[in-house]
Amino acid sequence: MTKNLTVRLKDNVATDAEALARVEGKSLNETVQLALIEAVERRRNDPEFKARLTRIIEEDQELLDRLAK
Repeated sequence: MTKNLTVRLKDNVATDAEALARVEGKSLNETVQLALIEAVERRRNDPEFKARLTRIIEEDQELLDRLAK
């Protein structure tokens, strides 16, 4: 399954992404997709990010538990 998104980039970021894609012989779509995948993986391996994520999950669970009563 795929999902279409519209992303607004500053001109210099878009230009850099286009150049990177061209040099790597990939489409702009593939280049942006790989960058996002790499960003997610970095965060999954970041202990501070995981701690913040756990805190948010716990807060959300508390809210859901209150609403379910």
